[in-house]
Amino acid sequence: MKTLVLAAGFTDVQPGLIFWTLITFIIVAFVLKRVAWGPILTAVEEREKQIAGAIESAKHERAQAEKLLNEQKTAIAQARQEAAEEVRKNQAAMEKFREDMMAKSRKEAEDYKAEARRTIDEERRKASAELKGEAVNIAIAVAEKLMVEKLDDAKHRQLAEQFITDLSKGMSQKTAA
Repeated sequence: MKTLVLAAGFTDVQPGLIFWTLITFIIVAFVLKRVAWGPILTAVEEREKQIAGAIESAKHERAQAEKLLNEQKTAIAQARQEAAEEVRKNQAAMEKFREDMMAKSRKEAEDYKAEARRTIDEERRKASAELKGEAVNIAIAVAEKLMVEKLDDAKHRQLAEQFITDLSKGMSQKTAA
């Protein structure tokens, strides 16, 4: 018996094979359309929607971030302006306080100076009155001694010098006390 060996070439056209290949392709395409394409397309559409939503959300969040950034920049600028105003006000207040303190110190110094002048004038008047009183007492004492003794010129001179010496000792003792 002879076996028939059919050797078909790659380029040979075989109508039966073409028919069954087409039928298989149509069945596989129909099954894929029913079973796979629907869920795949649904998943792709769902993913597209998620991506579009994420992009839209990112745009919205970016706009909000830019808005917040601008608000913060405005707030920082305002805070700096307020701080500068406060510093200016504090400097003005310190300058006014310093001027007030200087005026008060000057007034107190003038008051102390006037009080010192009054005290000096009063002490001068007292010293002058006391000096006049002492001069009168000295004159009286000299006159008494002159009247008690009849003296010649040399004796007068000696008595006056002794009296002046006693007077300076008395004044020294009063100032030391």
